[in-house]
Amino acid sequence: MNRTAIAATPAPRPLVSAAFLDGLAYLSLVMLALVMLIPFIWMVSTSLKPVEYVLRAEPQFIPDPLSTNSYTDLFKLMPVDRMLLNSALVSVVGTAGRVVVSAMAAYAFSRLEWRGRNLVFVLYLLTMMVPRQVTLIPQFILVRELGWVNTYQGLILPGLFSAFGVFLLRQSFLGMPRELEEAAFIDGANHLTVFWRIVLPLSRPALATLSVLSFMEYWNSYLWPLFVARKDVFMTLPVGLAKLQGGPRALTQWNMVMAGAVITVLPILIAYLLAQKWFVRSVTLSGIKG
Repeated sequence: MNRTAIAATPAPRPLVSAAFLDGLAYLSLVMLALVMLIPFIWMVSTSLKPVEYVLRAEPQFIPDPLSTNSYTDLFKLMPVDRMLLNSALVSVVGTAGRVVVSAMAAYAFSRLEWRGRNLVFVLYLLTMMVPRQVTLIPQFILVRELGWVNTYQGLILPGLFSAFGVFLLRQSFLGMPRELEEAAFIDGANHLTVFWRIVLPLSRPALATLSVLSFMEYWNSYLWPLFVARKDVFMTLPVGLAKLQGGPRALTQWNMVMAGAVITVLPILIAYLLAQKWFVRSVTLSGIKG
C-alpha cells in the first residue's frame, strides 16, 4: 500500500457521537432536577388538599379535589401576616446591613495598606471555625444586658458581622486592577469615592451572591429568633410554624403545615430568581484569588 492510499483512508468514526453524549448528559441532569423537585411538588400538592385526602395510601400529586382552605385556615389560626412582616423586615434590613459592613471591611482588608492586616484577617477568618451554638449563650447574655430581647435590633444586629461575607468580597476586590483607583486618586477622589463609585459597581456579582445567601440565612433562621423573639408580635415565620407543631397549640393537619412551608419557601425562591443573573455570574468569575 502506497502513501497515497494511506492518506486517502478515512479516519475511523467514533463509536458514540458527541451529540448523543450531550443529549445523554442533558437527560441525566433533567432527571436529577426532577428528583430534587419531587419534595417541593409534594409540598405544594399537599397544601392544596383537604385534610381527609392528605394521608391516603395512594400518593396523589395532582390534588382532587383542589382546595385552598389550608391557607385560609392557617391565617385564621395564627398571625401569619405579622410573622411575614417580621421575617421580611429582619431579612431585608439584616441583609442590607451585612452587605454594607462586609463590603467596608473587605475594602479595608484588600485595598488599604496597614500594619498587621494579613494577621488580623487570618484571625478574623478563624472565627468561621467556631460553631454558632458555642457563641449562642454569650451572645444572648449580651443582648439581654442591652435590653434587646423582644426587639428588632436584637434579631438583626448580631448577624451583621459575617467572616464569610468579608472573605467573599475581599476576594472579589483583590481581582480589580489597581490602576482604576490610582487614576481616581490622581483626579482628587478619596477612599470613600473609590469605594462607592468604583469598587462596589464592579463587584455586583459578588454583592448579589452575598445578598442572596444572607437573605436565605436571615429568613430561615430559627435558633436565634427562638431565644430573642419570645412575644408573638416579634416572632418570625419559622419560629411560629415550629411552635404550631410542638407547643400547646400542636398542629397535626399536614395540609396546613405544608401551606406554611410554601409561604416560607416562596420569598426565598423569588429572591433567588431576581438575583439569579448576578449569582451565576459570580460563581463563574469567582476564582478564589490572592
